[in-house]
Amino acid sequence: MRLEARKVSKTFGSTTVLRDVDLEVAPGEIHALIGQNGSGKSTLVKIFTGYHLPDAGATVSVDGQVLDLPVRWSEAQEAGFSVVHQDLGLLDHLSVSENIGIGGYVHHRLSRKIDWEAQNAIARRVLDRLDVPVDPRTPVGSLNAMRRAEVAIARALRDQRPGEGLVILDEATRALPREELSRFHGLLRKVVDEGTSILMVSHNLQEVLQLADRVTVLRDGAVAAAGLPTEGMTEQDLARHMLGKTVEAVGRGERRSGLTDLAARVEGLRAEAIEGISFEVGRGEVVGLTGLPGSGFESVAQLVTGGRRPQAGTLTTANGSVDLARADVATCMALGAALVPEKRILEGLAVELSIRDNIAIPSIRRRGRAWHVGRKWQDDQARSSIRGLGIRTRSPHMLIKELSGGNQQKVLFAKWLSVEPDLLVLHEPTQAVDVGARVDILRAIADTASRGVGVLLVSMEPSDLAEVCDRILVQGHGGSLREIRTEDPDEVLHAIYSESALTAGGQTHE
Repeated sequence: MRLEARKVSKTFGSTTVLRDVDLEVAPGEIHALIGQNGSGKSTLVKIFTGYHLPDAGATVSVDGQVLDLPVRWSEAQEAGFSVVHQDLGLLDHLSVSENIGIGGYVHHRLSRKIDWEAQNAIARRVLDRLDVPVDPRTPVGSLNAMRRAEVAIARALRDQRPGEGLVILDEATRALPREELSRFHGLLRKVVDEGTSILMVSHNLQEVLQLADRVTVLRDGAVAAAGLPTEGMTEQDLARHMLGKTVEAVGRGERRSGLTDLAARVEGLRAEAIEGISFEVGRGEVVGLTGLPGSGFESVAQLVTGGRRPQAGTLTTANGSVDLARADVATCMALGAALVPEKRILEGLAVELSIRDNIAIPSIRRRGRAWHVGRKWQDDQARSSIRGLGIRTRSPHMLIKELSGGNQQKVLFAKWLSVEPDLLVLHEPTQAVDVGARVDILRAIADTASRGVGVLLVSMEPSDLAEVCDRILVQGHGGSLREIRTEDPDEVLHAIYSESALTAGGQTHE
């Protein structure tokens, strides 16, 4: 076996995170490791990379070579280990060659200065091995998403001989646009065809089935399924192993029968790739907005909630109307528009604060007093959100940084739901969350609409859009919006990639 881990357990204080986990990865295979947030995937990877010391009794070996524990990263590299993290770990201000060389620069024997000629030659060799046509001297910050991913893979393969080694992909495809995934998958297949192995940690079950040869499932720190061949499996099969039960679609129910009042109207929105789009969202309605990357739809979430200013456009709610070209977040919030942003850590949450504090932040001015903020309402609000959204936590006082990604996303949802908006805008709300958290979030969206809130779901996930949206607006290049109504994810994909969605020939929807 390329990688063989036996009896891997990990206990933090009184909490057992991993229990007797066995994992085998064969030479020249892509092996997926999946499970809900909190199932132990990250802890296991951190044991493989030396960040954590496992409990007594564990063994980890590569190509039959037993590694000392805790794993010393230098020894792991010599054994052929490398990691590509979800943020790719690249430094934009450095060149391709400098990024590939990090942690292993070639030095002149006497001066100990970096031998840039030799370093560039190493970078060129590994790039050529992957057929990546990039000059090693190119600044990484100037590269597109696919080229950046290729550089990250090249760095992972820098010290490996073809046919050897193991690359751990820790949610590494999350940064890639959907249209680049097939190219990236082809690159990974090229790597494993040479005999190198890949351990892929991913939340994307569709990608797991498309790419992985076998899959191991963790549930509550233990192996729920080991080394299952993916051929013939479905996403529902994987979800059942992850959750221990069948996952039902959220569905629309009867929540919006007879609801016709307007929650929000956007008119004449113009910015960069957007050329004057208009649309409405009714109270109690979930409206999806999607399109091809680069068509401009991705920016709408920020543009209509004051996060970015467009060149032109107006937002109208029951509370009034505002010129979006002059508006800010506070102005849009005063009108009743709130945003759950895509980047929860960078834009949405204060990770050093508690669940309670994060949820309370938008409401402090409204509910607090200059001389006394008050704590009881904050505690009540946090506990209500924890119950309503199924946030897994020991206490409302638990810090955001201690939560899994799915639970962080639920807190972010609760934070902006607490302001009781007329229009709730969500940008990729299920990105990088496990299947259980996804269901909870989609159900929360449906419940929010059932209370009469208008919801705008800005997303590239066809399954999310088909499952909860009453209408889906598909944006083509040039700014036209085409409306579809469907519960079939394939129809959503077809609409996104069809010729009519790519041209400006359709009529702007109003």
